[in-house]
Amino acid sequence: MVILVDKETKVIVQGITGKEGRFHTKLMLEYGTKIIGGTSPGRGGENIYNVPVYDTIEELIQKEGQADASVIFVPASSAPEAVYEAMDNGIQLIVVITEHIPPYETLRFVRKAREKGITIIGPNCPGIIAPGITKLGIIPGNSFNRGRIGVVSRSGTITYEVGYSLKRYGLGVSTAVGIGGDPIVGRSLKEIAKLFEKDEETEGIVVIGEIGGTMEEELAESIRRGEIKKPVVAYIAGMTAPPEKRMGHAGAIITMGKGTASSKIEALKSVGVKIAFLPSEIPKLMKEELK
Repeated sequence: MVILVDKETKVIVQGITGKEGRFHTKLMLEYGTKIIGGTSPGRGGENIYNVPVYDTIEELIQKEGQADASVIFVPASSAPEAVYEAMDNGIQLIVVITEHIPPYETLRFVRKAREKGITIIGPNCPGIIAPGITKLGIIPGNSFNRGRIGVVSRSGTITYEVGYSLKRYGLGVSTAVGIGGDPIVGRSLKEIAKLFEKDEETEGIVVIGEIGGTMEEELAESIRRGEIKKPVVAYIAGMTAPPEKRMGHAGAIITMGKGTASSKIEALKSVGVKIAFLPSEIPKLMKEELK
């Protein structure tokens, strides 16, 4: 089993004719992702790597049938509108790759998605990969082997590094989910970890957190309550970042003693989570936990 996606997931790409959309559509197709169409207003009738392009999702669905998921490569100024279009047309999983979306816009569409029971991953995220099955987004497929470790991450590039480290160590990944690094995202570390807890194929969970926000502390509390029982290994990016200084991701800011690497590490350690101080330490710690 995998979480969120499988080999039958029917995917559309919003913003398919743009540079990023076009490039990653090719890579997703080569990986085996089932892309049934794409949208780009004013470009309907074109084809991108034999994928038909439509002006709207409504037109796409009329011709190609209902899609299960959308990957959004639309520029930040238009991305919220693209999310609403996907929701209004019954898309149940929306992966928002776009970065620099204003937080208040993200808050609005995340709230609406929750009201409608729709899952949003992102924004400002690398997406989802079920190794050897499908991928939605920009995660490099060659960094991962299929296996029994679930990965949930606030960081893009560290996700790839950890996937490759697990691969070299003889471990594989059931599903990897990059939730995004913005202060407001569609799904939290805790929510994705709970999905891994229910997944029969996943035996252990790798969590890649970072400074800022309280998602890691919330995850620790969920473990404390017994909602997540599988072994968890975590790495917190930004351990040397100074307080009050924003580091990279919009969500990576430490304020008034909250959101520090030390506060997250202590919260996770207090519920038995093993902490890696380098991404390369994760495979060894996980293998020890699975004995």
